[in-house]
Amino acid sequence: MFYPTLDLSADSRLQRLHGEIKISLKIDSPEHFEDAYESIPTASKMDLKTALEECTMALNLFLNNKFSEALDMLRPWAKASMYHALGYSTILVMQAAMTFEHQDIQMGISVMKDALQTCQRDANGYDLAVAATILEVLLRRYLEGEFGLSQLREGASSHSLRAILSVLTLLLYHTYVALILGCGEGNLVEAEALLEPYLKKFPNGSIILFYTARIAVLKGNFEKAEVKFQDCIASQQEWKQIHHLCYWELMWCHTFQQNWLEAYRYADLLCKESKWSKAIYVFQKAAILSMLPGEVVTQTGENVTELFKQVEGLKQKIAGKSIPTEKFAVRKSRRYSAPKPVKLVVPALGMMYVWNGFTIVGKRADHTESLLITIEQAEVALNQETNPTEYHPDDQCLIQMLKGLCLKHLGRLLQAELCFTQVTTSEKRIKYDHYLVPFSLYELGLLYKQQGDFQKASRFIENAKQNYKGYSMESRLHFRIHAALNSLRGSPATTP
Repeated sequence: MFYPTLDLSADSRLQRLHGEIKISLKIDSPEHFEDAYESIPTASKMDLKTALEECTMALNLFLNNKFSEALDMLRPWAKASMYHALGYSTILVMQAAMTFEHQDIQMGISVMKDALQTCQRDANGYDLAVAATILEVLLRRYLEGEFGLSQLREGASSHSLRAILSVLTLLLYHTYVALILGCGEGNLVEAEALLEPYLKKFPNGSIILFYTARIAVLKGNFEKAEVKFQDCIASQQEWKQIHHLCYWELMWCHTFQQNWLEAYRYADLLCKESKWSKAIYVFQKAAILSMLPGEVVTQTGENVTELFKQVEGLKQKIAGKSIPTEKFAVRKSRRYSAPKPVKLVVPALGMMYVWNGFTIVGKRADHTESLLITIEQAEVALNQETNPTEYHPDDQCLIQMLKGLCLKHLGRLLQAELCFTQVTTSEKRIKYDHYLVPFSLYELGLLYKQQGDFQKASRFIENAKQNYKGYSMESRLHFRIHAALNSLRGSPATTP
C-alpha cells in the first residue's frame, strides 16, 4: 500500500498528507524541477517522499517532450500510489482527447477509473477534484459563478504536484473554453502569468510552446503565433496529435488573414492525418477553397462540390449523440447534394463565427477591415442575383450578421446595430438558417452592454434564451448566453 501505516483514521491521514506536502515544497514548484531527477530509477518500494520525487521527475520528462518515458515511470505504481495514478491517468486522457482513437479513449476511461479508486483508497479522496472533475470545474463558471476557477487558482498557486495540472486546466479554460463557450473574455494576463515560470524552465516543451502560440493568437499577434506553432511542431515527433492541434491553429491564423492557400494547406493536412473530426476538416477545406477564385481551385486539383458532398457521410456520434459542429457542417453542406447545387456564401467566415473567431480577429483593425471588404463584396453579388434561389434570404441575413460583427469590432456601433436588427426583422423570411435570429439577438445584447445599456442588453439576450429552440448550435449559444447574463448581473442597472 501507499502508506506504510495503515491504521490511521481518515482525518489523521489527511493531516499527515498536508504536513508532508508542505515539507516537500521545494521539489514541487516549477523552478525546482531539477534535470537531475531524470536519472532517478523506478523505485522498488513506495513511500510519500519517493512518490513525490518520482512523480516530479515524470512531470519533468513530460514537459520536456519525453512522453513515453514519463508514462513508463508512472505506470508501475499507477494502481498503488495516488500521485502516480493522477499523473498517469492525466497524460493518457490528454492523449485520448488528442487522438480520438477508440482504443485510446477506452484506455483513458479505464485508467481514470483506476485512478479514482486509488485516490479514494489512499487519501479518502484528497486531490480528487483535480483528477476527476476537470470538466466539471471548467463548466462551474457557468453554473456557480467563479467558484470552480477559484479552486483551480488555489491549486495552481500551491507548491504541490497538482500545481501543473491546475495550471494546464486554467490555460485550457482561458484560451479555449472561455472563448468558444463564453463571451470570449478569457483572462490572458492571468494565462501569461501562469505560463511564465514553466516557459523559463521548459522553453522547448511542446505543451508550453503551444500555449505560448495560442495566447499570441488571442492577442491578435498572428505573426508571432505562426512562428511559435512551427517551433512547437519541430520540438517533438512522438505525439503527432500536437502537430494536428498546431495545424488547426495555423489554419485559423491564415484564415483570419485571408491567406486562403496557406489555410487550405493546413486543412488538407488535417484531412489526411487527423482522425479527430473528418467531417469538420473536409468542410473546412471545402469552405476555404470556396473563398478562392475558380481557376485557383482548379490548380489545387480539388472539387469543392464533391468535398461538400462527402461531409454528411463523415459525421460521427459520441455516446450515441452527434457533435453539434458536425451537425452544423452537415446542414450547410446539403446545398451541394441537390440536383442543382447552390453555393454557400462566405462559408469559411460563417464557420469562423461558430468558433468565435471574430472576437479574435477583431483585435486587429487591419484584418477586420479586410474581412469587411470581402463580406461587402459578397453582399453586392447577392443583391445583383437575377434568379435568386430559396436560400437567398438566409444568405442575406448571414451576410448582415457577419458584417455587423466586423462593424462592431471597428467601433462603428450604430451601423452594427442596424445590421443585426435587419436579421431579427427578417425572421419570417428565413427558411433554413434559423440560428441567425437568436445569435443576432445575442449580438445585439452584447452591443448594448458595450454601450452601457445593461437593461436593454439583458432584455435582448433573455429573448434569445427564452423564445428560440431547436436551431443549429443551440447549446453553444446557451453557454454564451449564460456567461453574458452572469456578467450582466454584476452591472449597474439603468433607467429604461
